[in-house]
Formats: sequence, structure tokens, C-alpha cells
Amino acid sequence: MTQLDPELPGDYAAALTALTTLVREAQYRVQRVVNTAMIELYWNIGRVILDRQQNEPWGSKVLDRLARDLRAEFPHMKGFSRTNLYNMRAFAAAWNGPEPIVQTPSGQLSWSHNVALLNKLPDHELQRWYASKAVEHGWSVAVLEHQILTQLHQRTGAAPNNLEARLPGEGTALAREVAKDPLVLDFLGLTEEAEELAIEQAMTLRMSQTLAEFGKGFAFYGRQYHLDVQGEDFYIDLLLVHVPSNRFVVVELKAGKFKPEHLGQLNFYVSAVNDLVRFPGMAPTVGILVCGSKHEPTVRYALDGSSQPVAVASYTYDTLPPEEREALPSPEAITAALEQHAAENMPNNE
Repeated sequence: MTQLDPELPGDYAAALTALTTLVREAQYRVQRVVNTAMIELYWNIGRVILDRQQNEPWGSKVLDRLARDLRAEFPHMKGFSRTNLYNMRAFAAAWNGPEPIVQTPSGQLSWSHNVALLNKLPDHELQRWYASKAVEHGWSVAVLEHQILTQLHQRTGAAPNNLEARLPGEGTALAREVAKDPLVLDFLGLTEEAEELAIEQAMTLRMSQTLAEFGKGFAFYGRQYHLDVQGEDFYIDLLLVHVPSNRFVVVELKAGKFKPEHLGQLNFYVSAVNDLVRFPGMAPTVGILVCGSKHEPTVRYALDGSSQPVAVASYTYDTLPPEEREALPSPEAITAALEQHAAENMPNNE
């Protein structure tokens, strides 16, 4: 922190803070303008290449020469590699509609985002879907690639739930926000045999990634959140807040297969949070049960008898390719971290 001269005016610190904010906002606007100009330039270059290839023999040798000549003409620009020219051509081919490229979702993303979309998604509708989600949620390139690899478009809103039945009018939209199935927890570095406490601790250690997997607008409120029910102690595995709908979300973790009695416990926690924790003006609490596996008919029967709005999601560790999984921490490293974390942070449940 800057040490201020005692002889400076009393409002100097406030003025400095305001000016710093103005400078940073201007820098951000400039970056946005530069990014938009670059996206438009790359789309136009790709469009020219496509047009020429329709009328002339513009094969790989011509593109090799074009890359060399552009780099010679603009030595300080790094975007004119042969590979990038191919990406520009693919970019123009993918976004060839009547709307200007700057008005599309891709026009609001970085070039790195667009290259990931082009290289990992052959279908243009999926490219548009993921581009829109990346803009909406502000995903980094790494998060975008993770969501593509784990097929978010197939998982969104897929978890069995009774949210529409228990929250008429808002349950359908809420299900799309919070009821993903399966939750993909590869980044935790755990095996399928992981116990609930290890899953919970690993989630907490990597909470930012966990919240990204749950969806947009989740905030961490507590782990092993203590409920005092007239002298009896209970502990919620994870208590989150879904900021857009202004409600608590109770997350219960079960390492094994779903059992109907799991929903009884979750219903109890949701009711208790509504009564003991929820603030005035907040929407009703919902619950998510995350289990290792589930039998769909059993889940449906249990949901029919559930008094609270809840969803049931399974988790999976096997969706990432081997090369991606190799980048995860070793089981030994995770185990050591969890043991240390448990020793320092495990609440007393007795």
C-alpha cells in the first residue's frame, strides 16, 4: 500500500482510488476493442482465403508462402503462422452467416477461445452453444476446454429432480442452472472408491473449480456447516449460495450408490436451513444429492415422496482422455494433502 504524505489533502486517497479505477476501466475497454479488431481481421483473412480457394488453386503450398510473406511484411505480429491461417479459414467457414462476426458470440471471445471451439467441436451449432455459454459465464480457455471435454451440453439439466413440482413457475429454469448430471469431478484427482469425506475435502481444496462445475452464480458458504437443532448437532457437507436466484443450496455427498434414505437426510437439512439459516427475503432452499451411482427408477420413486425441492446427481471421473488425466495430481499427492487438511480442519462431530 502506498504510504501517503501527511501533508496531502484528506481526500487524496479517495481521489487516487477513483483515478486508478478509471485507468483500469479504460485499459479494459482498450483490450476489448483490440480483441474485437483482431477477431474481425482474422475472420476477414479467412474469408479472403476461402474466396480465393473457390476460384484458384490455393493449396497448402500457397498458404505456406502466404504465411511467410505476411510474417515478412509484419515481423512484429505473431499471428501469421501457417497453422493460424488454417484456423482463420476454418473460422470464416464456421461463421459465414449474414450477421457481422463482431455481433456473434465468437466475436466477443478471444482468439484462443475460438481456436479451442474450432479444434474441439466439429458441429457449428455446438460451437455457437459453447461460445454463448463462455460469454455468459466468463469462462477462461481452460474452463471452456474442460466443459467441452466433459460434454456440458448433454449434462445440463439432466439430473432427476422435483424442482418444478415443488417450486412451480421457477423449477424448470432452476433445474437448468443447478441440476447437472453427472457432475464431472476429474480435477479432484480422486478414484471412484473415494470416501465422502475425501471428496468433500478435495472439493473444498479446489472450490473454484467445483463451483464452476456446479454452474454459474454459485458461492461457497460453508463445509461441514453446523446446525444446532435444539441441542442436537448436525453437519451439512457443503452449503452453497446460488446468487442469481438468491437461495441456499444444500449439497450432500454419498460415495456409494443412491439409497432412498439419503433423500430423507437431505430433506431434513433443507427444512432446517430454511428455518434456521435462511435470511429474510431469500428464496426457498434446494438440495442436491451427489452420489457415486444411481438406479433411475429408485430415484424417481424417492423424488415423488420428497417434500422439499431436490435433485440427484452422480459424479464421474472417467470422462477425460488419458493425456488429460495424466496432468492431474497423483493419488499419493492428493491423499497426503487431504490427510493434512483433515487433521487441521476436521470439525468435532461428537
